[in-house]
Amino acid sequence: MILEYSARLLGVLGMSIAELRHRRGRATLVVIAIALAVLAVTLLSSLGLGVLATGEAGFEQADQDLWLTGGPVAITETGGLENPVIDAHRLSDEIAGRDDVESAAPIAFHGVYIGTNSEDLELVPAVGARGAQVDTGEGFTNGTAHYAEGAYDGPMTAEVIVDRTTAERLDLTPGDTVFVGISREGAQDQAFTVVAIADEYQQFLGTSTVVLPLGELQRLAGTTGSDRAAFVVISVADGADVGTVQADLQRAYPDYEVRTNEQQLESMLREQTLLLVSGAMLVGLAVVTGLLLTVNILTLVAYQQRAELTALRALGLSRPVLAGLVGGQGLVFGAVGGTLGLVLTPVLASVLNDAAAWLVGFDGLLRTPPVVYAVGFAIALGVGTLAALIAGWRVSRVVRLEYLE
Repeated sequence: MILEYSARLLGVLGMSIAELRHRRGRATLVVIAIALAVLAVTLLSSLGLGVLATGEAGFEQADQDLWLTGGPVAITETGGLENPVIDAHRLSDEIAGRDDVESAAPIAFHGVYIGTNSEDLELVPAVGARGAQVDTGEGFTNGTAHYAEGAYDGPMTAEVIVDRTTAERLDLTPGDTVFVGISREGAQDQAFTVVAIADEYQQFLGTSTVVLPLGELQRLAGTTGSDRAAFVVISVADGADVGTVQADLQRAYPDYEVRTNEQQLESMLREQTLLLVSGAMLVGLAVVTGLLLTVNILTLVAYQQRAELTALRALGLSRPVLAGLVGGQGLVFGAVGGTLGLVLTPVLASVLNDAAAWLVGFDGLLRTPPVVYAVGFAIALGVGTLAALIAGWRVSRVVRLEYLE
């Protein structure tokens, strides 16, 4: 019995493949549609996994345990950025003085104009920090000199750290001079010396970034009075429990939110909800489009085969076999389209990775683990199988004796 059914199944698949050979144009169209649906799933899934992996790697590289924040960085009426944490230096020093905390440092964000020519400047994100993990150069000589313990009357070191992308774009090396300012006019009179090249914050933000001593960036931005920062990064002391320290700090500073690395990453992703929903809708649209196109093509094929199918019915073939004849074509479409999509996935992922590295400096942004290929092929077979079921049901409606006349 099993051998009999297996023989019938192989026969149906053989007839389905033979029929597709005679209609290569339509078959190619359906295969391409399913392949595109698979690519939408695999590439967007790879991007999602890559973003998560890159974000986790960025937090791990930052080597911090907790993040104290007052909410997202807001855009002011003048187009600048308003960091939510107030009195950041005093706050971070107070936190760093706890026995269960190893270090605490404020970080601020602003947009600055930078260029080697005071008449030719470009806008890039700037990070205000006490320093950075440098790749080339020596780093800041004294990142808190201008802050002067809250007086903001110390000397300006006029030092800046640039990321590798900015360094290559502006042809910069440590020791070069650049003009930096919050506005184009302000930058024309403010010369800074490049003291290092570092990708730490560029990898965290995902874009070209320059780093200035926090107090000096606040001076340029005019926020020395409120001492604003985006957040305070906290490293817990050895032996201390991160969850316990988080709860203690949250009670001590109820006006702010204290988050772990995972919670901070989740918060950043929630701010991109619209983008994530759009990506999910694109995947769904691709799958539905592939399904509908496959169903319509198979139904059209069945309609154009109505005379042949009716003749086969008259010769004694059962309706399930006829339905299987058309349905088998859907399975073939799914397998071929899925294979094509999976073959193209690593090629297109490599191209997109190169583009992402060039545009935003991220290497390997798209990740394609085996599960991505498994999901993509499952989608392809699912589309083909569902199309086969629908088309197989429809085929019974086109098999009528009048077609033999």
